Amino acid sequence: MSTLLDALRLSRSENVGPVTFAALIKRFGNARAALQAIPELSIAGGRKKPFTLATQSEAETEILAVEKAGGKMLVLGTPEYPPMLAQIYDPPPIITVLGNIAMLQKKQMIAIVGARNASANGCQFARKLAQDAGAKGFTVASGLARGIDTAAHVGSLATGTVAVMACGIGQIYPPENKALHNEIAARGCVISEQLFNALPHSRAFPGRNRIISGLSQGTVIVEAALKSGSLITAKYALEQNREVFAVPGSPMDPRCKGTNQLLKEGAHLCEGIEDIIDNLGRGHQLQLHEAGGNDFAHLPNASAKTVDDATRKAIISKLGFSPVQVDELLLQCNISLDMLSLVLLELELAGRLQRHPGHKVSLVMPLRSFETA
Repeated sequence: MSTLLDALRLSRSENVGPVTFAALIKRFGNARAALQAIPELSIAGGRKKPFTLATQSEAETEILAVEKAGGKMLVLGTPEYPPMLAQIYDPPPIITVLGNIAMLQKKQMIAIVGARNASANGCQFARKLAQDAGAKGFTVASGLARGIDTAAHVGSLATGTVAVMACGIGQIYPPENKALHNEIAARGCVISEQLFNALPHSRAFPGRNRIISGLSQGTVIVEAALKSGSLITAKYALEQNREVFAVPGSPMDPRCKGTNQLLKEGAHLCEGIEDIIDNLGRGHQLQLHEAGGNDFAHLPNASAKTVDDATRKAIISKLGFSPVQVDELLLQCNISLDMLSLVLLELELAGRLQRHPGHKVSLVMPLRSFETA
C-alpha cells in the first residue's frame, strides 16, 4: 500500500505529468524520495510560492474509492503494468483498471477507432474487423466513444476488448453506453489515468488516445474527418513506433477525408484482418517483446545532482513559447542529456515549462501577457 500511496501522491501533485513522474523516479529511486525532493527542485526552477503536493488523505480516499468499485491501480514500473504501454515516451504513472487485468499483459492487441458520427457501413466494418481480430487472437482496444469505437467494442466483446476512458472509472461516458461499459468491465477491461470520479474534459481526450495506441501493436482508423481525435491517435501511434492502418472511403464523404489522407501519407491500407496480420508479422511482435520492460531504462542517467546558474540560464535562453525539440536543445546547449533533463525537470515543477507531443518543450506563457492595459 505504501508504494502505491506514495506513487499516487506523486502523480496527483501539481505540475507532475507522465514524463516528469518517470524522470523523478529515475533520479530519486522511489516516489517517497521524489516527494521530499520536489520543493527544492521547484525553487531551483524559479518557483516563488510553496509547492502543492497531493496529501496522503487525498490519495487514501481515491484508493479506497477504487477498491470499493472493484478496481485496482497499476503503477508504472511494477509487473502488472501493461508492457506495451510502458514502452512509450510518456506512459501514465498510474492506470486504474476495472475488469480483467491479465488482458493488459497481452502484446497481441490492436486499436480500432474512428468517427463518432460514423456511417452504417463504417460501423459494420469496424464490428466485423473486431470480430475477425478476436478470432485471430487479438485483443481490441478503443475509446468507448459513439460510432466506430462502440462498434469495435461490440465486435470484440466475446474475445477480449479494452475500453480506455477520458474520465475516471467512477464515471460512464457517453451515458448511452452504460450497458456496454458494464459488459466490458465484466468480460474485458476498462482503464483510465484520470482521478476516480473525474468528469470527461477536452484536455483528457488526447491523453486517452495516446493510451489506446500505446497499448497496441497497430492502430486502425476506420472513418475520420481531417480534424479529428482519431487522427491524433494515428499521430501518437507513429510517434510510439507502432503501425497505422487506414480504411479507404468515398472521396465524397467528409468522414473519409482523414483516412484517405493517412493512406496518401503512407499508412497501411486495411480492407480486412489479413492486411493487419500481413503488416504486423511475427518479426514485429518479437521486436516489441524483446524491447519490453517496465523500468525506466529509456530515460537518461540521473547522476547530475545540481546545475550551476550559468548553465540553467543558457538553457532557458534557448526556450521560448513555441515548442522546440529536446534533441535540438541538447545540440545547441552542448551539455549532457542528464543535465538538460534536470533543468527541464526543475522548470516544469516550477510551473514554467510545458511538455508537448513529439518530445518537445516550451516555456509557459505568463498570465500577465494576456492582460490588457
